Amino acid sequence: MLERYDPRNWPISLEGLLHTSIVLGGSVLLAFAVHWALFAIIRRIVRTSDSGLDDVVVDALRKPLRWAAVAFAIAVAADNDALVGRGWDVLASFLTPAVVGWVAYALVRGLAHGYEAQILAAEDPVAQRGRLTRIAILSRTARVAIVIIAVSLLMLNIPGVRDVGTTMLASAGLAALAVGAAAQPALKSLIAGLQMAMTQPLRIGDLVKVDDEAGRVEEIRMSYVTVRTWDERVLVVPTSRFLDQSFENWSRVSEKLTGPVMLHLDPIADVEPIREEFERFVQAHDLWDGRNLQLLMTDAYPESIALRLSMSADTIGDLWTLRCAVREHMLWWLKQNQPDALIRHRLELPGGHAKAEEPAAP
Repeated sequence: MLERYDPRNWPISLEGLLHTSIVLGGSVLLAFAVHWALFAIIRRIVRTSDSGLDDVVVDALRKPLRWAAVAFAIAVAADNDALVGRGWDVLASFLTPAVVGWVAYALVRGLAHGYEAQILAAEDPVAQRGRLTRIAILSRTARVAIVIIAVSLLMLNIPGVRDVGTTMLASAGLAALAVGAAAQPALKSLIAGLQMAMTQPLRIGDLVKVDDEAGRVEEIRMSYVTVRTWDERVLVVPTSRFLDQSFENWSRVSEKLTGPVMLHLDPIADVEPIREEFERFVQAHDLWDGRNLQLLMTDAYPESIALRLSMSADTIGDLWTLRCAVREHMLWWLKQNQPDALIRHRLELPGGHAKAEEPAAP
């Protein structure tokens, strides 16, 4: 069966080689020319469109379709030249799934980039994060599936691999158990990634707190999620962690949050002037959004009281900056106006100190 693919059995002559070179070279040059002309026309058409999606898709498909056109031209040349036909018979089973898979991969990638560009132009940041997360996960899943199918088709054209596949099918029950056991982590990650795309407990750009660390979600993959903290460290968290265990999502609905500043003061502190100064300072601050502003005494102990100063801002970053400013200002104000309100540790000695009871020298 494989004798027809042996080059030693091919009738090769100088005239045949010349004819083959002309047919093959002419077909390839014609393919390049047709591809260039076709995409020149398509680009003129897409420039008239208001959407940027078609531009991104055309740019993504330009290179893979060029080689798809070359492969098609070689296939046409194979019908007109015996030598090309024999060579194409060997390569077609490998090139066809590779080129088709490349085109499908580029199409999915171009559509994903195009939709991401359109979403980034939207005004609602919460909707942006949700749609970007869904597109990223679904497009990555589709690309992985395309690669697996293309590689599988390529491997099935290898006689040894095909024989192994036939042997595995003969013992389908045992093979199914082995494959199922080996693929369980990958399938679990795939299902977790798809569930993350559908339910969206977190999205790209969300500020989350997991394992006592807070940071922004940078990337969501099938098997893991990357979270960048404020000090530029990157946390790599398994995707299933966000589905099986609880975590905090500080921007699930919006970036608007209310945050506290705690002051622990001496019970002698006069609370009302502190409340007035806190409200005056926050109301004059540019980062306050006007939603929440309150000072409450949340605890009282024999040696201290706890004041909770709560305020709100439009974004989580603005809220953090505002809380730091309030904390710094209120401590400065207390030092200037109520220094006795700052807690000092007192030590009482029973009976006093011996030196304190000695009479002063004359």
